[in-house]
Amino acid sequence: MVKNTSLFSQLLRFFPNDVFAKIVNEHNGDRHARGFTCRQQFVSMLFCVMGKAQSLREISGGLATCEGKLRHLGITAPKKSSLAYANEHRPWEIYQDTFFHLLEQCKAEAKFHKRKFRIKKKMYSIDSTTIDLCLSMFNWAHFRRTKGAIKIHLRLDHDGYLPDYAVITEGKVHDSQVLKDFEFDPDSISILDRAYNDYIFFGSMCAKDAYFVTRLKSNAKYEVIEKRELKGKNILRDEVIRFSGPVTKKKCPYPLRIIEYYDEDKERTFIYLTNNLKLAASTIARVYKERWQIETFFKALKQHIKIKTFVGTSPNAVKIQVWTALIAILMLKYLKLKSTFGWSLSNLAALLRMNLFTYRDLWEWINKPFETLPVQVESIQMELNLA
Repeated sequence: MVKNTSLFSQLLRFFPNDVFAKIVNEHNGDRHARGFTCRQQFVSMLFCVMGKAQSLREISGGLATCEGKLRHLGITAPKKSSLAYANEHRPWEIYQDTFFHLLEQCKAEAKFHKRKFRIKKKMYSIDSTTIDLCLSMFNWAHFRRTKGAIKIHLRLDHDGYLPDYAVITEGKVHDSQVLKDFEFDPDSISILDRAYNDYIFFGSMCAKDAYFVTRLKSNAKYEVIEKRELKGKNILRDEVIRFSGPVTKKKCPYPLRIIEYYDEDKERTFIYLTNNLKLAASTIARVYKERWQIETFFKALKQHIKIKTFVGTSPNAVKIQVWTALIAILMLKYLKLKSTFGWSLSNLAALLRMNLFTYRDLWEWINKPFETLPVQVESIQMELNLA
């Protein structure tokens, strides 16, 4: 049993000091540090998103009230000015690399858990979510004439439904422009919304033998080169096509496939576009339905993690908080995978927030949250024998 350490302290063991120090050194993060290190900044920001602190004052005050429980972490509560300066000037890439370090641990655990929709190919979903900002305070985050925003473009790995990669941009950046930042493995399937329609991207995916499933734009021009036999329930059309526009056929000269499917639950028809010519039409329709998992992820990210309001206004500070939020939700996903208790992500986030500084064994608490009693801190008192 882990004695005399809080749950928050045990969560920080996911990020060993030597590993984190190596990441910091790669980015020269502590080059101008004067007493307030990158490690202290990381602990403070993780407390911000896990504890849903609303401001720098709440972060500083919240940690200050737990000063005695921070000593075993080797840190003290930060001053507001120190944390604000660190968030504005220290590289946000430190948090991105820390995220990828934790992701490797999560992927190793996800291998032992089967997904609900089973298919032999690796599956990803790509989508974006917009977070509104005040344009007068975040004057760099251009979105509309009187409104500011940032976009989080994210790829979700369907093995464990883990966030695999993210790109943070201004709100006005179109979704299709960030596809070049993602890497696509051969024989994998990427599920994309219609906003990601890009004919150069379609051609590059075909060239590298990577598959995509998306929805066809209504104004797309193409010619049918093969009509296939309709197999499967609610399949209305299954055709092999080639783009016929003078520009589009140069960008994507490969044969593609159109599947028209009637969704009984939504009582509407969907037209899917894919470069996979082998899977059954009903399987392609089921694959696209899995895209809903990334919508669920964005909902959880906004509801259960500190992401809708920010404690800094500079681009660097915003990126640091977004990557910290992704680290936090990845940590929750990992705990959920390891636990034998039937957690929902909302309950796990809420109860963990309420018990951050209680002294319990983390793994016992994760498996038996309502049975594990707090650890009684033993008082070490020496006795003087006067006999």
